[in-house]
Amino acid sequence: MASRSRGWSSTRQLEIANCCARLGRRGRRLPLASSMSIRDLIPASLRTLPRDGVLLFVSRFTRLFAYGALSVILVFYLVSLGLSEAQVGVLLTLTLAGDMAISLLFTTQADRIGRRRMLIVGAILMAGAGVAFASTKNLLFLIVAGTIGVISPSGHEVGPFLSIEQAALSHVVPARSRTEVFAWYTLAGSLATALGAFCGGAAAGVVQKASLSTSDSYRVVVLLYAALGVALAFLFTRLSSSAEADMSATTASGVSARDFLGVGRSRSIVLKLSSLFALDSFGGGFVVQSFAAYWFYLRFGVAPVKLGLIFFWANVLAGISALLASRLATRIGLVRTMVVTHLPSNVLLILVPLMPNLSLAVLVLLVRFSISQMDVPTRQSYTMAVVRPEERSAAGGITGVARTAGAAISPIFAGFLFSRPALIDIPFFIAGTLKIAYDLVLYREFAAIRPPEEAD
Repeated sequence: MASRSRGWSSTRQLEIANCCARLGRRGRRLPLASSMSIRDLIPASLRTLPRDGVLLFVSRFTRLFAYGALSVILVFYLVSLGLSEAQVGVLLTLTLAGDMAISLLFTTQADRIGRRRMLIVGAILMAGAGVAFASTKNLLFLIVAGTIGVISPSGHEVGPFLSIEQAALSHVVPARSRTEVFAWYTLAGSLATALGAFCGGAAAGVVQKASLSTSDSYRVVVLLYAALGVALAFLFTRLSSSAEADMSATTASGVSARDFLGVGRSRSIVLKLSSLFALDSFGGGFVVQSFAAYWFYLRFGVAPVKLGLIFFWANVLAGISALLASRLATRIGLVRTMVVTHLPSNVLLILVPLMPNLSLAVLVLLVRFSISQMDVPTRQSYTMAVVRPEERSAAGGITGVARTAGAAISPIFAGFLFSRPALIDIPFFIAGTLKIAYDLVLYREFAAIRPPEEAD
């Protein structure tokens, strides 16, 4: 009996030893498996990005964080300085007009003078505008600073940065992965805008609790905007010469006779796209994020801290929607993706002011943002695809300026509408209707014009 017990004990000990050995071997394999799985989470298109591509992603995140933080408090800050809603509308329109002029000048000269130089100067103008807005309450000085500098009232891209960066990215990634890279690029910006909106609203609320005046609490965020402009300039100094355009190839291709702001053979399609993008932005200018946030305050009394949280999630959803755009575009094409996602988002925009309470209004807004940005990477990729490579910076600049021009006009009208309590819902109706018209005309004009990667 004792020997049988000893035999059973030896058998159990051997089984336990074997089990421990197997666990040990599995444990030694876990770090390798974990590292492989983490690496697999990074899309192949991003794993192959060169150093300059990574810097451009970081610069976009930094810039859009600053834009998002400023957009939530900008109208509140200007009103706290003593400006009326109508004056704010005029100021924002002139600010966007100045951004348009700066963008047109910089983007059409970037390939010749140097992309890095233009980006650095643009960042300096951004920082200078932030310092000026934080230093004065005089309307004339604010107009001068906003016109010469770079200020984003919408939380979205303004200035020369986007067009120059996208031209550089288009040269360093294959055509078939361009839309996916642009989708991640858009996602990075949307997440940055979301985080900036949240931090901007939260920072203003925290500083107000520290017994500072309302205008001083908003001024802290404006100074943060200026500081991030300085950081952006430093990032651009780290770009290498490989980010620059190959001017020798441009000359050899015979485009030295370009007769329209840097574009020649692509002139017709650039003009058509520019006019349509201007229409879309004109509609969107009625409900830029600064005015949308102010609408929630006027309609439901929402404080800036809560507004920051609302637009944080709105921009997160917008970024995710942009990421999904590349997969949809591979199935149905770039133009169809732009239209079938943008059209329902504009219907939802019209529905926002029709909601009877804050919860439903926020819900409709968030659903709208969850699909509203799917046209962004596809639109940007389409523009880069249908123009000649040596004309990409100029084409991106011209279409970008057209968007800015459209968005620059409408805040004047929006400001007057917001100054009358009975009319604060009208901007949403105007914006949605104009943007739906843009979708329908875009499909009619460009459904048959396919980029090279879709024609293969």
